[in-house]
Amino acid sequence: MDQLFTLRTFVAVARQRSFTAASRHLRISPSVATRAVAQLEERLGLALLTRTTRSVRLTERGQVYLESCQRLLEDLDEAERRVRGENAEPRGELHLAAPIVFGRLHVLPVVQRLLVAHPDLSIRLQLSDRNQHLVDEGIDAAVRLGELKDSSLIALKVATVRRVLVASPRYVKQRGAPRSPAELIRHQLIDFENLNTANEWRFGAKEQAVRVQPRLIVNSADAAIAAAEQGLGIARTLSYQVADAVLGGRLVLVLGAFMPPPVPVSVIYPGRRSASANVGAFVRTARSHFEQHPLLPVEAWRPARR
Repeated sequence: MDQLFTLRTFVAVARQRSFTAASRHLRISPSVATRAVAQLEERLGLALLTRTTRSVRLTERGQVYLESCQRLLEDLDEAERRVRGENAEPRGELHLAAPIVFGRLHVLPVVQRLLVAHPDLSIRLQLSDRNQHLVDEGIDAAVRLGELKDSSLIALKVATVRRVLVASPRYVKQRGAPRSPAELIRHQLIDFENLNTANEWRFGAKEQAVRVQPRLIVNSADAAIAAAEQGLGIARTLSYQVADAVLGGRLVLVLGAFMPPPVPVSVIYPGRRSASANVGAFVRTARSHFEQHPLLPVEAWRPARR
C-alpha cells in the first residue's frame, strides 16, 4: 500500500478519532483504513493508536508521529499549490467549515457559485457551532463569528452581526416587554449554550454583564428560536438567525436599545494556504457574495404588521 496513502489515512483517523469517520472523509471503506494504519504500525514496529469498541486514541508515540506527519503533508500540499500557481484552476477537494445556521443561509450560496464555476472542484462543508481548529482538523478555510484569537490565521471581514433578544408577540402581550436588562429577572429566558458559558448576558456599548437564570437551555440555535416562536420566553440569538422571523412578525426584538457592539463575520484560513487556488477561489467568491448580498443591519429591519 502506498506510503503517502497510509500517512494520510493515519492522520485522518487520528483527527476524527474514528476509523469509520475517517473512511467517510477519505471516501474509502473502513476495512481499507484499518489495514492502512495496521501496515503503518507494522512498518514502524510500534502502536500509534489505542483502539477500544467505542473510541480510538493516540498513544504517546502516536501523538509525536502525528505532529510530524501533519507537517510533512502540509509541506507536500504547499509544494503542490506553489507548482500549480495562484492562478491555477481550482480542483480537488476544498474542506470548509461554518456555523450551522449561518452556513445554511449564507455559505451554501457561496458553495453553489463555486461548484458551478469550477467543475473540477468538490467541496466538503462542515456545519458546526463549535469553533474547529483548522490545521488539526484538516480544514482549508472557515467562516467564523466573533473576534479571532489565533494570530496565525489570515482573516477577511465580510460582514457584522449583533446579539439580540427576541420573543413572540404572544409572550410580550401576556408578560410585557422588559424596559431594562435588570428586569429580565422577572422573565422566562431561553439560552443557546454556545453563546453563553457563565449565565451572563452582556448589554450596551460597554458590554455590561447581567446575571441570568434561563428556564430553558438548548445546544441548537434553531431550537432556541423555535422555543421563542412558541411563546416559551425571551431568547438570546444572533441577528442573522432571527432576521426572517422578526421581519415576518413571528418574533419581536426586546431591549433593542441595549444591544452590545456588532460581532465581525470573517473568512479565515491558515497563512500557509494563501497560495492555494481552491482557498483563493473561495475567498474571492465569498467577498463578492457579501458585497452583492450584504446582511441587513438590525437598525434597518422593518417588521411586517400583523
